[in-house]
Amino acid sequence: MILLEADEARTGSRMRDAGPGSSPSASPPAASAPPASPPAAASSPDIDLAALVAPDLDRLYGYCVRLAGDPHDAEDLVQETLLRAIRRRSSLRDPSRTRAWLFAIATNCWKDQGRARGRTPRTTPLDSVDENDRFSLFQTIAIEDPFPYSDELHLDFLRLFRDEDVQQVFGAITPAFRLPLILTVIHGFSCKEAAGILDIPLGTLLSRLHRGRKQLEHGLWDYAVRNGLVTVAGEDER
Repeated sequence: MILLEADEARTGSRMRDAGPGSSPSASPPAASAPPASPPAAASSPDIDLAALVAPDLDRLYGYCVRLAGDPHDAEDLVQETLLRAIRRRSSLRDPSRTRAWLFAIATNCWKDQGRARGRTPRTTPLDSVDENDRFSLFQTIAIEDPFPYSDELHLDFLRLFRDEDVQQVFGAITPAFRLPLILTVIHGFSCKEAAGILDIPLGTLLSRLHRGRKQLEHGLWDYAVRNGLVTVAGEDER
């Protein structure tokens, strides 16, 4: 009897603690679940690669033309680039960098095609010093003064060249030095991005960019003299 009264007292105490409407056998409320994590970004296989690539196809083709030097070879290079892009879509970590990613693939495809055809790009030792490094187009034009009555001496010099003239000079630049110019000047990549595309250290990229500019300057001047676009000192006295 005493045990029964004690048990009833404990039951009443639990009901008072649980509050009105609670059942004596009600379990304590379960701990709340932790907040749901934000949905993960779509995995690389789920990326709409066609939509990402489409805005950059024209630029990619232009880059491939400059790499291959021929429109038909450029078309093959674009196709191979896109095929590799599909196979390696998982390597595209940041969709905002799609263009740089595509250009890096195109560059590697071009190198692989050259090796497969037994072509070794013409290179210049990076630690060598040649006359281009000391050449200054700005100073040469100022000294030679091919337009004595011009108020825009350097601009008038550049106006001498047709598009095909510039393309011919540009195409004669050593490939290792030409690619940094193509990526930074023509396609607007930063030096850091261009170094990533070419898979070289930033310092190497900057060195090649400088030497490419010097080769371009010297090439323009030599082309102008050779084709009679300007007359240098002494020639008019012959």
